[in-house]
Amino acid sequence: MSEDNKRHIAILGSTGSIGKQALEVIAAHPDVFVVEVLTSNNNADLLIEQAKKFQPNAVVIVDESKYQYVKNALEKELVKVYTGKESLSQVVSMEDIDIVLTALVGYAGLQPTLKAIEAGKTIALANKETLVVAGELVTTKAREQGVNILPVDSEHSAIFQCLIGEWHNPIEKIILTASGGPFRGKDAEFIKTITKAQALNHPNWKMGNKITIDSATLMNKGLEVIEARWLFNLKPEQIDVVVHPQSIIHSMVQFKDGSIKAQMGLPDMRLPIQFALGYPARLPSDFPRLDFDKLHTLTFEKPDIKTFRNLGLAYEALKNGGNMPCIVNAANEIAVEAFLNERISFTKISDIIEQSMNAVGFIAKPGYEDYVITDRLTRAKATELI
Repeated sequence: MSEDNKRHIAILGSTGSIGKQALEVIAAHPDVFVVEVLTSNNNADLLIEQAKKFQPNAVVIVDESKYQYVKNALEKELVKVYTGKESLSQVVSMEDIDIVLTALVGYAGLQPTLKAIEAGKTIALANKETLVVAGELVTTKAREQGVNILPVDSEHSAIFQCLIGEWHNPIEKIILTASGGPFRGKDAEFIKTITKAQALNHPNWKMGNKITIDSATLMNKGLEVIEARWLFNLKPEQIDVVVHPQSIIHSMVQFKDGSIKAQMGLPDMRLPIQFALGYPARLPSDFPRLDFDKLHTLTFEKPDIKTFRNLGLAYEALKNGGNMPCIVNAANEIAVEAFLNERISFTKISDIIEQSMNAVGFIAKPGYEDYVITDRLTRAKATELI
C-alpha cells in the first residue's frame, strides 16, 4: 500500500467497457483509490477526458499517430504522455502503482501483465486471454514473485469469493455459469443466418464488441474454462459449464462432501471490479440490489456444444495443453474481427479456429518466445483461411 494509505491503480484499457466501469468504482471511493496510470489503444478523446478528470501520473495512447494530439491536449495538466505498445510494459513498473487492472482486449494483455508481475504489482485480471495464451508461464511467474492475481471476470470472481475461507478444502469441481447468449436454444440452421447486429445484442450484459461475439459463440465460456484451470489449479474434468439464462448465479464451487457454494447478484460488472480492487474489504456501493420478490425462477440447462462448437474446441485445446490454447485464441481473434467486418459468416468462426488448430505446429512445452511465434503464425494462417 502506498504511503497515503490509498491504493494507486493503473488501468490498462481505461477507455473500454471494463476500464470505464472501473473508473466509476474509483470515483465513488476517492478515499480508497487513486488513479496512477490510464491507457487506451486509440480512443484519444476519451483518454484525454479521463486524464483531465482523474489527473493520473501518466497516460499511454498506444496509437503513435495520436500521440501529439493527446500531448497537446494535456500540456497544461501534470500528466506525462507516452505512446507505443512498449510503453504499456514500461508504465506498469512505476514505483507508486499498487494494482494493475489489465482490461486490454485479447493477446495484447500478455506482455504488460508479465511485466507488471515482474515488477511485483498485484494484478486485477480482466484480460482472460493472458491466462488462455500462457497460463502456466503467467501463474509460475506470479508464484515466484509472490504476486496475487485477483480475477475480475464475474464467473472467476464468483469462484474466488466462494473459496474464501475454504482454501484448506479441496475442490471437487467448479461450475461456471453461462447466459447462453442471444441464440440460446437456436438450431444449426438458424445460426447460419445470424447477422452482426443480432450477435451484438446480448440479453444480460453490456460488453465490448469482441467479448459480446465471443459470448454469442460460447467461445467466451471456453476461454473462461481455460482461465479457470490456471487461476484455481484444476484439471479439465473439474470444470463444468451450465447455461443459466438469468445470470443471477455467477458461478459455483462443489466440495468433496457434495456441498455447493454459489455467488449471486445482479449482472453488473462493477461488482467484481470493485471486489478485486478493494480485496479483501467489501466496499459499500449504491449498485442495484437483487429483489427476491421479483425473482421467481432460476433455470439451468446443458450447453449445446454440437451447435455452438467453440466451447468444445476450447475444452479440446485445454486437454491438449502446450501452445494449443494460444492457437485457439489467436484464430478466434482474427475470425471475430472478420465477422465484425462482415467478411465471414457466424458459423465460419468455428471453422477457422478448428482448421487453425490442425494447421499450426503443436509445441508441448512452450516458452514465451514460442507463444509469440505461435500467435503470429496462427494469425497469418487464420487470415489466409478467411
